[in-house]
Amino acid sequence: MRFETMNCGKLRVTPPTHNPTTFHNSTHLYKRPSPLKFFASWLPNFATHNNPFVASASSVTGSEQLLDMGSKKKRKEIAGIDQEDLVDPKLLADPDSYFCEFKGVHIHHKIHDAESQTQSIFQNQTHVSNQINKLCLPMILLHGFGASVFSWKKVMKPLAEATCSKVLAFDRPAFGLTSRVNLSSETGDTKPLNAYSMAFSVLATLHFFDLLKAEKAILVGHSAGALVAVNTYFEAPERVAAIILIAPAIFAPLTTPKIVKENQSKQDNQMKEDNSSIRKNPIVGLYKLLSKITKNIAMAITGMMKQMTDMLNSLYRKLLSTILRSSLAIMLLRMAIDKFGTAAVRNSWYDPNQVSEHVLSGYTKPLRIKDWDKALVEYTAAMILDEESNTKPSLSKRLNEISCPVLIVTGDSDRLVPSWNAERLSKVIPGASLEVIKQCGHLPHEEKVEEFIAIVENFLRMFAGNSNKQYLQPAM
Repeated sequence: MRFETMNCGKLRVTPPTHNPTTFHNSTHLYKRPSPLKFFASWLPNFATHNNPFVASASSVTGSEQLLDMGSKKKRKEIAGIDQEDLVDPKLLADPDSYFCEFKGVHIHHKIHDAESQTQSIFQNQTHVSNQINKLCLPMILLHGFGASVFSWKKVMKPLAEATCSKVLAFDRPAFGLTSRVNLSSETGDTKPLNAYSMAFSVLATLHFFDLLKAEKAILVGHSAGALVAVNTYFEAPERVAAIILIAPAIFAPLTTPKIVKENQSKQDNQMKEDNSSIRKNPIVGLYKLLSKITKNIAMAITGMMKQMTDMLNSLYRKLLSTILRSSLAIMLLRMAIDKFGTAAVRNSWYDPNQVSEHVLSGYTKPLRIKDWDKALVEYTAAMILDEESNTKPSLSKRLNEISCPVLIVTGDSDRLVPSWNAERLSKVIPGASLEVIKQCGHLPHEEKVEEFIAIVENFLRMFAGNSNKQYLQPAM
């Protein structure tokens, strides 16, 4: 019995052929055995040593079996996906898939439009009243780590109806069906923008604003996608009408802005008291002067130490970058995905038993793409070695600067990003609304679709009626 590889990647069983002619032509090689010997011929020693025909046939069959076993061992699967026949992502596209090129990257995306948009808004009075209570602003969906456009499949159409506009979801580089970029092949004097960096994802998001011809849009970010949503807001706050954060993987600061302001106020009062005491007592003034000189010397030493630390940090980052992009790192990544990939998806749900094979296949589909492993390593390296983090203020320190409407949705049984973190975020972001879905894990938009849509609709309805606020003006 032999195994042949078919186009679909499955194994087809081919029964061994039997040639009667060969058998009859071979009969002259040996005498017809007695019934006793015929029975004994089934024994391995007799078959291989006393029966030339059987010995020859068994050796050939054994060789084929060894070859088949060897080929089966060579065939490697990651999370159940054959890794021998990896393909271009466009070959895996769905009928409703789109691709657009942005800075050399072919970004996979899907767009859903409200069905009501195809009808006349003057069809009846009820329809007109419904239009008034909706924002009529496009929405851009940003998936989390390891996810893709697939994770928004159940909610894109309902969200389009809720916004009375277009809803767009795209695969960020290293995920889904977006092309994998080989950074090592890029040449030139100027350093190109890393396609796997946060900066690229932010610019790609704003690119889809332009593709939708929208001056303003609503951003929806899940898990790590919440980071992209908030960073996009700080890049172009005038273009973001509202933000919806689902199980946001954004670390909430330990101290709220209110506490920080109180501490600053105490420091200001202390400085005023010190200045008053200096005028009254010269000795105190001399002491303060010496303290100031000592402080300046300490600051100078600290500055020198910082320069040395930056130099060591630069060397450390280069070493870490080399390690992360090594063959060993890729091998470890493949092992981790193979061992924990599907388990992580199941663990993201409140009830892992509710995760269907269809859901698992949607998450593992990108493993059929060429260089998926290298791209994921590059993304991880870009995330850890984020160079912009050294030049820009910490995101957690800027959350209190967000001025647009913000909704935070989380599951009460989220094992990946605890719900208490979302609760703390809601206290840091001014005016943020928090909704906790019961018996729900890390994926509310997949596990509790109806409840999630109802929460979003209520949030949008609450702000749609407030036409006096500038950020709610619909885009042309």
